[in-house]
Amino acid sequence: MAARPHFTDSDTADEAVRATCDDASTCKRFATSKGYWKDPYIQYFVRSVGERKAPEINRGYYARVQGVNQLLDAFIRKTQCDCQVINLGAGLDTTFWRLKDENLLPKKFFEVDFPAIVARKIHNIKTKPPLSKPIVETHSTDSLLLDSRSLDSDRYCIIAADLRDVANLESKLKKFQLNTELPTLFLSECVLVYMTPPQSFSLLHWAAKTFHTAMFINYEQVNMSDRFGQVMIENLQRRQCSLTGVEACQSLDSQKERFLSTGWENTDALDMMTVYSVLPQDDVSRIEALEFLDEKELLQQLLQHYNICWASKDKLNLGLSQLTF
Repeated sequence: MAARPHFTDSDTADEAVRATCDDASTCKRFATSKGYWKDPYIQYFVRSVGERKAPEINRGYYARVQGVNQLLDAFIRKTQCDCQVINLGAGLDTTFWRLKDENLLPKKFFEVDFPAIVARKIHNIKTKPPLSKPIVETHSTDSLLLDSRSLDSDRYCIIAADLRDVANLESKLKKFQLNTELPTLFLSECVLVYMTPPQSFSLLHWAAKTFHTAMFINYEQVNMSDRFGQVMIENLQRRQCSLTGVEACQSLDSQKERFLSTGWENTDALDMMTVYSVLPQDDVSRIEALEFLDEKELLQQLLQHYNICWASKDKLNLGLSQLTF
């Protein structure tokens, strides 16, 4: 009989972090089913619409998706698609397929996540033609490099790697034709907050040191020292999900300082209530008519405890520091 595997606290913590991938995906699946935004691909990763989500959750995800996409698309347009994107902790994200549909594909789109999530995503891609076809269409040969831990094509690559091990991450990305001379956008959504400050420092420092023209978009918690923030932390801890990087989430200034201290030249940050208020208001009016929101104060509190922080360095003088909302 096989010996029972020994699980450490860090295994349990990693499992809890992996579970947040499903949380985000099911919330996005529900919000798109209600018409908050269009995503024809998420149904192939999350089959069921699932149980109803509160309107403030749907509006929060709407702000998150629209806010991140606005900066991401602006970067790609600024580089005229002559760039690469690295989605760190990508989960079941569908951005690659959206960008292909909108003729905004970068030279290459990389995704990185835990092995279990990558294996699951690759299985979905292999077995769902609407996912695999766009990858094959943008590939120049008949065969793709494919196993349970990686899939590589000319324009899309997904790899299993631990973001806490930067040397291993870099070697895996370079194996799949990462080009450090190309303008590069890094994207992370609720990822750095689960890393210790030294671990996220190491990742951000590597990115700033390795790429001369780059942008980093980070979406995660902010203003976490007040009572609402403490309740958020306690709720996650009950699920054995520890926000080990929460000290960088105390304020917009602490978010920006993390980037400035790791070699990024320009940085800015907005809480999601502000982002929500500067998104195209005709579309905001449209989504606000989808569901009645009783707890407007709760939505405001929720959005004030998340932010988008973005940083850049711009040796090629593309005007990256001007990208904003």
